[in-house]
Amino acid sequence: MTDDSTSGIDRSKPSIARVYDYLLGGTDNFAVDREVGDFFLRELPGSVALPFANRQALIRAVGAMAGDGVRQFVDLGSGLPTADNVHQAARRHDAGARVVYVDNDPTVLAHGRALLAADPRTTLVRADLREPEEIRRHPEVRRLIDFDEPVGVVFSAVLHHLDDAERPADLVRWWVDRVPSGSLVYVSHFRSVGTSGGTEERRRAERKLRESFGRGRWRTDEEILGLLDGLDLLEPGLVPCPLWRPEPAGTGGVPAGEGDLSVWERLISCALARKP
Repeated sequence: MTDDSTSGIDRSKPSIARVYDYLLGGTDNFAVDREVGDFFLRELPGSVALPFANRQALIRAVGAMAGDGVRQFVDLGSGLPTADNVHQAARRHDAGARVVYVDNDPTVLAHGRALLAADPRTTLVRADLREPEEIRRHPEVRRLIDFDEPVGVVFSAVLHHLDDAERPADLVRWWVDRVPSGSLVYVSHFRSVGTSGGTEERRRAERKLRESFGRGRWRTDEEILGLLDGLDLLEPGLVPCPLWRPEPAGTGGVPAGEGDLSVWERLISCALARKP
């Protein structure tokens, strides 16, 4: 990262977006972020499967939403741009798809805005996902998103960074109440699994993330499904990310079930749901 692109960014504290970037092989990170990332790479080998599984499922889900006729998306807590992004996935189905990315990390703003500057149908808004009214009122959101038409609302690997006191289910409901019938909501979330193996690794990973960022909680399947209460859950329901409508593999086939996954691949689940 260059000095020009990081003016005003606090390099003394790890950033969720930059740690994800490091684990995904990116370069938009600092030593403090790599220290957190290296803990997972060194102490919990195999855990890097989590961010990769999450990203791949997100791209498949966006493709499914676009294929279902959704032409506009709000990606809340979007993180740093990577090799494939929501607007790119959507435009493989509709070249006119419109996307609003929302994040409050200044690193994301510095790099994302530069990347999207020449794209009039994509924008990046600096805002806190816990303040949805501010997001909805933002001029760029009003310019790109027509809330009278179906919207794809994306919560990819972000709600597990909220404590229960921050009421993540109410946050999802706020958006559901303000989009029309036919809108789609995608959630991926770290999964608290106490009976399927890897319990100690899971506890260490969850503890490290909370110590590093001072917030967040992994949730059970029932709690994750509660985030989508009142919506119609689409097939295959809430499943570990690698099992969410997987693409046929070039070699080795597609995992048949959760038992075929690693401990780490079982620790992030996702679901897509439609507003009736």
